[in-house]
Amino acid sequence: MMKSLAITNEVLSKAFNYESYTKLIEDLFFENRTTNDDNSESQLNYTKLNIQRASRWEKRAKLNENLKEVVNKINNDQIWLVITEGWCGDAAQILPFINKISELNEKIELKLVLRDQHPEVMDEFLTDGSRSIPKVVVLNIENLDVLGSWGPRPKAVHEDYVKKRRDPDYDNKKAAEELHLWYARDKGKTIQAEFKEFLESLN
Repeated sequence: MMKSLAITNEVLSKAFNYESYTKLIEDLFFENRTTNDDNSESQLNYTKLNIQRASRWEKRAKLNENLKEVVNKINNDQIWLVITEGWCGDAAQILPFINKISELNEKIELKLVLRDQHPEVMDEFLTDGSRSIPKVVVLNIENLDVLGSWGPRPKAVHEDYVKKRRDPDYDNKKAAEELHLWYARDKGKTIQAEFKEFLESLN
């Protein structure tokens, strides 16, 4: 258990809920803008794809009973703080599931902050030294102790993806396409299995 120096009540008071986060992404996209200052055509294209991906999972995502059982056993008030961005492809694939999971138990409050607006928060939860997102940080609501963190993507696919990205001979675009094809075929099963294990490890 650790204490975050960056996650304060002030930061949490400015955080989004899931509905306001998705609305922000859509409203900014309508103005040809993204959630950070990079409003390039490529970032806008990523954002458009992500709106479609998230919308699809919001409608189709189904949670398994084993995961529901673990979440329903949570008996202490928690904040699940997600570090994210609207242009992030992994976030669009994962956050609809995290939102649905959080809704299972009234003791869980889901909050989201933008990575590039909160670098001091992000830098406490790096993955192999990089600012990879999304990152879910579970906090004790009473004292804001960090109970644990999960992300930026399931381990089952993370290592393979990172290996491809580091290979100078492997096309980054192809690596991303293969990653999102994996998400589509997996239908959230691995996200749920790994997140269940993560929650169990907090007890």
